[in-house]
Amino acid sequence: MHKKLEEIVLPNDRHYTDEHIWIKKDGDSYLSGISDFAQDQLGEVMFVDVPSVGDKFKAGVPYGEVESIKSVNKLFTPVDAEILAVNDVLGDAPATLNESPYEKGWIVRMKVNNEADIEKLLTADAYRAFLNK
Repeated sequence: MHKKLEEIVLPNDRHYTDEHIWIKKDGDSYLSGISDFAQDQLGEVMFVDVPSVGDKFKAGVPYGEVESIKSVNKLFTPVDAEILAVNDVLGDAPATLNESPYEKGWIVRMKVNNEADIEKLLTADAYRAFLNK
């Protein structure tokens, strides 16, 4: 049973992509993961395939995958970035993505090449409007 769109949590302190990825400034780097909408649509997450520290990705390029009971979905890089860390919790407890997609369930920490690119992404309100289409 999926949440109603008005029940989807979308914190205003981050930006979103139309691939259901969020990104948030955290100190001098950024955390990124999947939105509440994405985890709700996936159902119980069984496995998360993450990149290696030091890997560099262009915006829109897949950096990993999330596997649930229902499907396998690619994780797309929101902006040009280098991976600084991955969330090791997800290896032993991938369902953390379902339980806490914005806090404990972050997927990667990244160094963003151009911070101005973040502003081109969707705000929480714009992402909600996208979901309501």
